[in-house]
Amino acid sequence: MSYGTRVIELQIPSEFGYEKMAMKLAAAVAEQMGFGPERVEDLRTAVAEACLNALEHGNQSVPDAHVLVRLGVDADRLTVDVQDEGRGGSPPEHFPDPDIKQKVSGQEEPRRMGMHVIRQLVDEAGFVEPAPSGGSQFRLVIHLRRQE
Repeated sequence: MSYGTRVIELQIPSEFGYEKMAMKLAAAVAEQMGFGPERVEDLRTAVAEACLNALEHGNQSVPDAHVLVRLGVDADRLTVDVQDEGRGGSPPEHFPDPDIKQKVSGQEEPRRMGMHVIRQLVDEAGFVEPAPSGGSQFRLVIHLRRQE
């Protein structure tokens, strides 16, 4: 995030259920910025999924670990960084698209769809260089006007 960007931070415990606080905050900020209802819902889902991934995979659901959610507000976009404490090691470098037909037919487990869902809902998504404190940092960017 660049200087001049308004930044809002929220730290949540690594416990299921607290991701809802992050998604509500992101939705409230997006609504204030003028995002339409559909885009706000896309963002809510993407932020919740990113937080769940951070607490489950990044922090290994360790109760005393935390997830930092940082929102960067610009005139034309909202950037959401989700940083875990890295107790689960480095994130994978490649996330293949799931075979939806196999998942629907039950040939593959229904899980492991989070990264695919996130990428479909926002304009940019991926891991970025984490802060010196360690952990993994995942960034979502959603533009006020959808990028095609």
